[in-house]
Amino acid sequence: MSRWKTALVLLVLAALAVLGWRLLHRPGASAPGMHGGAGGADAPIPVTVVPVEQKDVPVYLTALGTVQALNTVTVSSQVTGQLKALHFAEGDEIQQGALIAEIDPRTFQAAVDQAVAKKNQDAAQLSASRSTLKRYEELIVKHFVSAQDLENQRQTVRQQEALVAADDAAISSARTQLGYTRITAPITGIAGIRQVDVGNLVTANSSTGIVTLTQVHPINVIFTLPEQNLGEVRNGQGAAALAVTALDRTDAHALGDGVLKVIDNQIDSSTGTFKLKSEFANENNALWPGQFVNVRLRIKTVSNGLVVPATALQRGPEGSYVYALQPDDTVAMKPVTPAGEAGDNGILIGSGVAAGDRVVTEGQFRLKPGSKVVALAPGQAAPQTSEAELSKLKEQDKGQPQRRGGRRGG
Repeated sequence: MSRWKTALVLLVLAALAVLGWRLLHRPGASAPGMHGGAGGADAPIPVTVVPVEQKDVPVYLTALGTVQALNTVTVSSQVTGQLKALHFAEGDEIQQGALIAEIDPRTFQAAVDQAVAKKNQDAAQLSASRSTLKRYEELIVKHFVSAQDLENQRQTVRQQEALVAADDAAISSARTQLGYTRITAPITGIAGIRQVDVGNLVTANSSTGIVTLTQVHPINVIFTLPEQNLGEVRNGQGAAALAVTALDRTDAHALGDGVLKVIDNQIDSSTGTFKLKSEFANENNALWPGQFVNVRLRIKTVSNGLVVPATALQRGPEGSYVYALQPDDTVAMKPVTPAGEAGDNGILIGSGVAAGDRVVTEGQFRLKPGSKVVALAPGQAAPQTSEAELSKLKEQDKGQPQRRGGRRGG
């Protein structure tokens, strides 16, 4: 490096050192954070305060749930044949017992007719055998027939009676098979996408089926909770069915209200959670099978609970605390014990504050115990800074525009 470059570097370093010394030792300079407000160290700090509310607070547990159909049935043909007609539209709700599809019935009708004819033939033979038996019973008295012939005729009648009974069973079976050619809905449910078209040959009990019906009225939501919540849920369930609310994935809209139906009979040892099933009427079809939802389970209601806004709660090395407004318009740091959420924007406090205490919800970052404050209601604007205070502020912060702007924005 040349000599003139070395001299230039040394000159720049010297200038920076002088500038730093002047900034640190200028008149009126103070350590960061010494200015309490727009009017200096002793000026009160504008903060927003609200009173601690006392009200009945429902306590909730939250989880991620999956919507599950109450019943799902794959409708299949119980006989093999050509698909003759379909009587449903995909996506429609089909009532239980409604006709869904028809299989060509001609082969099965022929089987019924054949079984009926066989019965008529056997019944005619039975009738003739019974007439012969009646004559034998009359002739045996006159010794015109032997006892052996009479007994043989009785056996013949019994055999033919059995044949007629078998024919009745065959007719019933054939008619049952014929009935299977008309496929009806086993449950009330929403029809999915059809799996086969008219004209195709369908086989009995095919795994693909014709269509799947899904029952959505009512509908279930399955969710899990950590095992440490099991006692709370079981204690709450003992009094009455616990209320469950399903919300969309952003927690912005409630999709339905239901009740807890089942607590699973074991804990999953691999995850340390247990399953729960809830049931919803789902009258507006807001819940759909396979959908993911946020679940809110109300396990109890705390009577006369103390509630503060969530923005009032601060967390430090020694735990949670709030800034409480004192009678002399200063603030004190009060340790508190949170006891759960109270709605979307509230915190239930177990101890540390009393009903009516006024706590700071905005402006805490400028506070310390004993700070003088100007208490403002939510939405109330801070008082305007006077010209004298502005002048004093400019004198104190001359040369520090970045800090002056931060204090005025208080």
